Amino acid sequence: MTNRQQQNQDNAGVITKLLAAVVIMFAFGFALVPLYEKFCELTGFNGRTENIAAMTIDGMVVDTSRTVTVEFTTRTDRGAPWSFRPETRSITMHPGELKQVNFIVENHTNQNRMAQALPSVSPGEASLYLNKTECFCFEQQPLAAKETAVMPMRFYLDPDLPTSIHRLTLSYVMFDITNQVKDVATTAAR
Repeated sequence: MTNRQQQNQDNAGVITKLLAAVVIMFAFGFALVPLYEKFCELTGFNGRTENIAAMTIDGMVVDTSRTVTVEFTTRTDRGAPWSFRPETRSITMHPGELKQVNFIVENHTNQNRMAQALPSVSPGEASLYLNKTECFCFEQQPLAAKETAVMPMRFYLDPDLPTSIHRLTLSYVMFDITNQVKDVATTAAR
């Protein structure tokens, strides 16, 4: 085998290895989002909360020896055609106590819209102890033209909440998903 043939063969090997590395990096990047979401779900990292209703526990002991302040913040996706706010900015509660807070959304357009709220909790560790039994964030929310809707959220803090947590913030971002829902409906109709 000549030097030229050996060099071509070596170059082909390097190119094959580089292409394999690119494919592996792409696959890893593609899998990173679901892996990160699962990690956040399991650990409460990034303040993510589960999007399923928690069960109320009959006979749960309310820890009246301490109180926790829960603050509520809201914002809308950039350009969303509505206003969104909590009915109250904060409450004080005991771990184990079931509370309800209402959120108000107003559709300012003459069109029906579809919204989806995504929650997060700060500090992130507290998300492991926040249990929502009812929440508008579990489902997509249809908003009729010019409608004002009151959306309840019922929750409790697990009595095992670390005693170092005296205050937590539950934040919601309300996204306009009208076009995505239309796209899904259009695709399903085909």
